[in-house]
Amino acid sequence: MKKSLLASAAILLASTMAHAADPIPVGHIADLTGATGSVGKPYAQGIADAMKYLNSKGGVGGRTLAFETTDYAYEVPRAMAHYKKLLDQKVVAIQGWGTGDTEALVSFVAKDTIPYFSASYSGHLTDPQGKTSAKASPYNFFYGPSYSDGCRALVEWAADDWKKKGGTAKAKFVHMGDNHPYPNAPKDACGAYAKEKGLEILNPIQYSLKPGDFKAQCLSLKESGANYAYLANTSGSTIALLKSCETVGVKTQYMGNVWGMDEASLKAAGEAADGMVWVVGAATWADNNAGMNLVREISKMSDPSGTEARPGHYIRAVCSAFYMKEAMDAAATMPGGITGPNIKKAMYTKKDWVPAGLDGVCLPSTWKEDDHRGTTSVMVYQASVKGTDIGMKKIFTANIPRRTEWLGW
Repeated sequence: MKKSLLASAAILLASTMAHAADPIPVGHIADLTGATGSVGKPYAQGIADAMKYLNSKGGVGGRTLAFETTDYAYEVPRAMAHYKKLLDQKVVAIQGWGTGDTEALVSFVAKDTIPYFSASYSGHLTDPQGKTSAKASPYNFFYGPSYSDGCRALVEWAADDWKKKGGTAKAKFVHMGDNHPYPNAPKDACGAYAKEKGLEILNPIQYSLKPGDFKAQCLSLKESGANYAYLANTSGSTIALLKSCETVGVKTQYMGNVWGMDEASLKAAGEAADGMVWVVGAATWADNNAGMNLVREISKMSDPSGTEARPGHYIRAVCSAFYMKEAMDAAATMPGGITGPNIKKAMYTKKDWVPAGLDGVCLPSTWKEDDHRGTTSVMVYQASVKGTDIGMKKIFTANIPRRTEWLGW
């Protein structure tokens, strides 16, 4: 009898230990070849490198993160179809990408209780309880300021810049971007704030997410007399716009969102990008601190030589993966272990949170059950491009107020 009990206990212990060592299934949906692939690729690489690095250090409590990067080419139906496959794989969290697909999946991830860490920073994803928006987004998280808060920060900078220039009449502000959920996400919120800050709002000008000849849009911009133009697309089409506008002599001050410009894009755009300002959501590759030393080690997962300079998109991806990992660490200590609901609960356990080892890289962030704006601190950088001399420096930091009415907007 005792031998039988001991044998049963041994089998149970072995089963428990085997289960504890099982990989943790995580989804990774990326745009590598679609309209936003120019910024999607480095972000996806950052997610993949971070998870591989974490696995090399023992994963989460000895359990590796099992993932496969899937390219959905920025097509919402493909993202929806892949999401169904991830459900069959019983993923406990997903690292996602775009605004159109992320917003389309809001109700699904809530019903299926799967935390969705997106690279969409749409303000529509920040109202977990549906207090002020039509659709609650309790399982949506993202690292960094929302597109709306990023644009509000640029508006604050523009209002300050206009005063410094001695502007007397109202400065004219125009929103430029594709007619798509991503460029449109901050349009109304930012326009309202620009009006509040005393700017005159002009009719928006549409230009495609896919690079092209945008001289017609540039002539419209020139004729509008806009002093400040918010460019809401990703860097590929923005480079094309800047070059087109340079050829027709546009003198507007350009302002870009967090995906609208990066180090490589400055080289591609050349002097057409000189003076442009844009949102930067984390440390840059040129920064020297202990946190960036860790990022450089992570980068070696796909670049063993350590010679490739990574753009800010890569670095924000590392932050996203590390927040998810630390939420899993906390979830592992809760009854039921690493589940979607426990990961969600763990996201609310820290204040001014920076993942271990990434001080000076990720902005301190706090997520609350009734407010998924992790941070409202926004850094604004400006480009300096003269021939082959290319630089970028931080010129402004805004701390956007956490107005309740701005949740989900």
